[in-house]
Amino acid sequence: MNEHLKENLVKQIIDIEWEMFSNTSNIQGTASCQEDYRTFEINRYAQAISWSQDVLESYLNDLCEAKKNKRNLMAEKYARMMQTTAPREYEKIAHLFPPLDPELQLLVEKITAIFLDWEIHLRAKYVNLANRSRPLYSSSDNSYTTSLETYLRGELTTYSLKTLKLYYSYAVRLNADNLNGAELILENMLKCYGFKSLQEAEAKLREA
Repeated sequence: MNEHLKENLVKQIIDIEWEMFSNTSNIQGTASCQEDYRTFEINRYAQAISWSQDVLESYLNDLCEAKKNKRNLMAEKYARMMQTTAPREYEKIAHLFPPLDPELQLLVEKITAIFLDWEIHLRAKYVNLANRSRPLYSSSDNSYTTSLETYLRGELTTYSLKTLKLYYSYAVRLNADNLNGAELILENMLKCYGFKSLQEAEAKLREA
């Protein structure tokens, strides 16, 4: 894959995501993370740069279509998470979100299961890094804490059916090649923060 093309796709994605994210309304006003572009950029870059070109192109199209239709996918993502983090508040806005297509919902669950399996193996391998991670399962959710499982579901439900099909195929290919998608993302993130590898970051945390 052309790395220059890939970087360009990722940049376009982050630009639109940031516009949506920074304009997402919160009950308690603007959150501090909405004023921290660099952290947002690193987190989103680490994920997107690990994807295949077809997933990137399809997701960018999702974002462009959403923008054209005045939909804020970042706002929808966080709203969907409220089903388990703030169920009473979600009841008040649930009518704004139509029921998910059954095929889309099935793909969301399949991808979530694969990613959680990746994460379980990653946390067993890098224990000190794992201690700084979100809780794994939705059963840990509350108004202050959002689990990885809930975050994944919230985000994946904003993807189109086409993007989810491509993402699922990508995840299956990674498994076939004995690659861990969660590990790829974390490694990309740590490199943005100046670490040479996951092993180096794990060792520094162990010594701290």
